[in-house]
Amino acid sequence: MTINAITDTPVDPAAAVADPSGSAGAVPGTAADPAGSAVAAPGTAGSAVAAPGTAADPGAAVQGAVAGDPAADEPATAADSAADPTAAVDPAAAVDPAAAVDPAADFDPAAAVDPAAAPASAAGSDASAGPAPRTGLVEIAGVHKSYGEHEVLHDITLTVRPGQVVTLLGPSGSGKSTLLRAINHLETIDAGSITIDGEYIGYERRGGKLHELHEKQVLQRRTRVGMVFQNFNLFPHLTALENIIEAPLGLKRAKKAEAIAQARVLLDRVGLADRADHYPRQLSGGQQQRVAIARALALEPDVLLFDEPTSALDPELVGEVLRVIRDLAHGGTTLIIVTHEIGFATEVSDHVVFLDAGRVVEEGTPDQVLRAPEQARTQEFLDWVI
Repeated sequence: MTINAITDTPVDPAAAVADPSGSAGAVPGTAADPAGSAVAAPGTAGSAVAAPGTAADPGAAVQGAVAGDPAADEPATAADSAADPTAAVDPAAAVDPAAAVDPAADFDPAAAVDPAAAPASAAGSDASAGPAPRTGLVEIAGVHKSYGEHEVLHDITLTVRPGQVVTLLGPSGSGKSTLLRAINHLETIDAGSITIDGEYIGYERRGGKLHELHEKQVLQRRTRVGMVFQNFNLFPHLTALENIIEAPLGLKRAKKAEAIAQARVLLDRVGLADRADHYPRQLSGGQQQRVAIARALALEPDVLLFDEPTSALDPELVGEVLRVIRDLAHGGTTLIIVTHEIGFATEVSDHVVFLDAGRVVEEGTPDQVLRAPEQARTQEFLDWVI
């Protein structure tokens, strides 16, 4: 996916929300996985910008850093650049209260949330409960997702332990990217539940039912989850360093001097200390992806999601990105990776899940799934990609 440069427009904190729905695919607004091609449901995506002179939206900054599409919402942080009036949108139209979905209308609690089926850590939680300890435990229980008559996820159940590295494998259209995006509530689900440390990203439980949160609450919860997409999704009008400090400053997590110091540490960590002042157009694809990884790390997320992070790179650039991910593996952060790099998956994964047609066909250790698969469909796929 190539991100189109847009005007440097400040973002309204009350209105603008970065649109993550297109950020995992080859073109804005689509997903790389055909099964994940639908945009996020109302209440999870918006691309409005505010009138000139308004402040940057912390929520939009979060989306740039952990889950968003800068092509849809370009907060101008470091640039202090003038807003293009032609790009401004009426703030009143940015977030329609009706679009913050009423669960009674757009979400079927009876189907999606059977308390008996939900993870134990989530089943007893409600709006009044205190925050769960942050460890990076991801629990997926009985998840279903359809686009019209086409079911793209069927009864997916998976537990990812804190600090574990899990790789999702499967052919195009198998539901890998859709599942990854559902973890971060970039895609809604039709039934089942997904929690991180017992907390729903897009919902809260009240009276035994799930109620969809307003977008600002969703954005705040998404800060726990970093996401790295195929096509980098850097803000084209910001330097590498400015891309990284956008979210910490927007969320008031750090003062500017502290954010800059942290960004330089992260750039050094991904081998780009000498590229801090370069714009994305001045960087190679591999360098841009490494900046995107540094940006995802800026908020110290508990879970990192990688959606085919090397698929848009020239073959000679793949290694530099994989080296960075390899260094992150087993560093304490939970990693969930969608990739076709079988050798890499064998090396870094604790657990491998093979999906086909929206179903988990086989899962286990890399040795079990990738070297001695039990299912004929798994072996057929491996014969094709290796």
